[in-house]
Amino acid sequence: MSESAVFTITYFMFEVKKDSGTMPVKTDKPFVFINAAMSADGKIATIERRQIRISGRLDFDRVDELRATSDAVMVGIGTVLSDNPSLTVKSEKRRSERHAIGIDENPVRIVVDSMARIPIDSDLLKKGDGKRIIAVSESAPLEKVKQLSGKAGIITAGREKVDLIMLLAELKKRGIGKVMVEGGAGLNWGLISNGLVDEIYTFIGNMILGGRDAPTLVDGDGCKGAACRLLLLSCEKLEDGMLVRWKVNY
Repeated sequence: MSESAVFTITYFMFEVKKDSGTMPVKTDKPFVFINAAMSADGKIATIERRQIRISGRLDFDRVDELRATSDAVMVGIGTVLSDNPSLTVKSEKRRSERHAIGIDENPVRIVVDSMARIPIDSDLLKKGDGKRIIAVSESAPLEKVKQLSGKAGIITAGREKVDLIMLLAELKKRGIGKVMVEGGAGLNWGLISNGLVDEIYTFIGNMILGGRDAPTLVDGDGCKGAACRLLLLSCEKLEDGMLVRWKVNY
C-alpha cells in the first residue's frame, strides 16, 4: 500500500456506564505511552508556549531509546507548529540496530492534525528515513490534504476533529503495536479522556516556570467527575530531577 495513499475509515464506539460517568470501551489498539519532561510545577513549556530544556543528556538518551524501541511516535499539530521536531532516532547505533532487523531507521512519525495545518516544509516531513502519517478530519481542506499526501500517508478519522479511537484502531490494523506520545497537552488529554493511554513517563526537572496560561502535562477540558487514577510503577533520581513511571488505572 502506498505511503501517499489517502484513507477514510469508520468505526463504531460503544460505551459502558459506570458510577462516575460514561467511559469508552477500549478498542483493539496499540500499547500507548506518554513521555514528557515537565518543571517541578507541572509545566511543559513557558507562558509563550515555547519549549525549554528541562532535562539533560541522560534523559535525552533515555528518550532516544524509547523512540528506537517504539513502532511509532505521535504528536499533536501544536507541538509541530511550536517546536518543529523531526522526531528521529538520534543515535546512529540505534538506527543501525533497527535497520539490521529489517525495519526503518526511525519509527513511523504521526501527527494528529485535524485541519491539515502542518507546513509542507516541516522537519518531520523532510528529515530522516521512515514513514510518516498525518491524521486529519473530514473537515480538512482537500487541496492541503492532497498536497500532504505526497509527503506522508493520510488517515481521515472523524468529522470536525480527529477521532483518536478510530485512529488508534486503524494503526493497530496496520501492525503498529507500540506508540510513544510526545505531546502536547491537548493530545495527552484527548488520549487519556478516551481511555487510550497505558503508561505515562514524566521527567520532573529542578525548576519552576509558573504562568497560569503555560501548558501543563495535560490540558483540555479536564475531569468533571472522577479523576483519572494512576498506579506508581517506579520512581528514580535522574541527573538533577526525578523520573516517574505510572500505569494509567482507568
